[in-house]
Amino acid sequence: MMNAVPQREDILKAHELIRPYIHRTPILTSTFINQLSDAQLFFKCENFQKIGAFKARGGLNAVLSLSEEQRRYGVATHSSGNHAQAIAFAAAMVGTKAFIVMPDNSPLVKIRAVEDYGAQITFCTNTPEERERTVQKIVAETGATFIHPFNNYAVIAGQATATKELIEDIDGALDMIVAPVGGGGLLSGTSLSAKYFSSTSKVYAAEPEGAADAILSFKSGSIQKAPYVKTIADGLLTYLGDKTFPIIQQNVTDILTVSDEEIIGAMRLLWERMKIVVEPSGAVSLATVLKNPEIFKGKRIGIIITGGNVDLAKLPF
Repeated sequence: MMNAVPQREDILKAHELIRPYIHRTPILTSTFINQLSDAQLFFKCENFQKIGAFKARGGLNAVLSLSEEQRRYGVATHSSGNHAQAIAFAAAMVGTKAFIVMPDNSPLVKIRAVEDYGAQITFCTNTPEERERTVQKIVAETGATFIHPFNNYAVIAGQATATKELIEDIDGALDMIVAPVGGGGLLSGTSLSAKYFSSTSKVYAAEPEGAADAILSFKSGSIQKAPYVKTIADGLLTYLGDKTFPIIQQNVTDILTVSDEEIIGAMRLLWERMKIVVEPSGAVSLATVLKNPEIFKGKRIGIIITGGNVDLAKLPF
C-alpha cells in the first residue's frame, strides 16, 4: 500500500492497473447550461462508471495494489454507500472476501448493491466512532486489510485518474476544474492530476452548506468539523483526513459552499436538460458554478459528476 503523497508516476501506474476494470467515462456538454452559466462546461460523467460512481477507481487501485498474502485474508472498510460498493466490487474482481461495515440507516438500494457483489455486511450505529470501532474489531478477527474510504494514498491515486482522463479527452486546456469535497479523496486526487497534467488549471472545491467542514479547515489551516450536519448530499457528510487535507491545502484554489436548494436545482437541471441520472453529491459542482458567475464566467471548466446512485423512491423533485 502506498505510504506517500501520490506522484505523477503513481497516478500513471494506477491508471494502467485499473484500466481493464473501469469505464473510460464520457465527457458531455450542454449548450443550454453553457448559456445559463455563461461559461464552457465539460462534464466528466462518473455516474456512468462501474458501480455508478468514481469510487470504483480508488477502490480498485487499493485492492489491486495489495500483495497476494494480503488478499488471502480479504479487505475491510466502512461506508454508507459508494465506497462500500467499490470495495465489494474490487474484492469480487480479484476473488477475495470483503467485510463491509455500513450504518444501520444506509439506503436500501446501496445495501442491496453491496450484497450483490458478495460482500459480508455488518451494521452499526451511524457515527464515525462506531464505524471505526466496528471495522477495527473485524480486522482484528479476520486479518483483513482496512481500506479507508478516502484517507488512503492508493485510493487518492485511483480517484485522480478521473481528472487525468478529463484532461486527456478535451481539446484545449481547462481554466478550472470543479470537484465536490467530502472526505477529500476525489478532491485531493483531482488537484494532483491538475498539478501534474494541466498545471495552468485551477481547482475549486464544491461543498454543501450543511456539511461545511472543508471550508473551515481550509481557511483555518487545521482540520475542523462542520458546525452542523444536514444536507441532501449524503455522499459528502464526512470530514477531511490527515492525508487528504495537506494535499488540498497545497493544491486547491478555493472551497465554495452551496445550499441544498441550489444542489437540488442543479440536479434537476442535469436530469431535465442532459437526460442523465445524477445523485445530489454529483450535482454540487454545477450548483457552485451557477452560484458564482463572478468566478466562472467566460471560463472553460471541467465538472466532475461523481455518481448517479439515487433512491428513486426519494427524489427531491
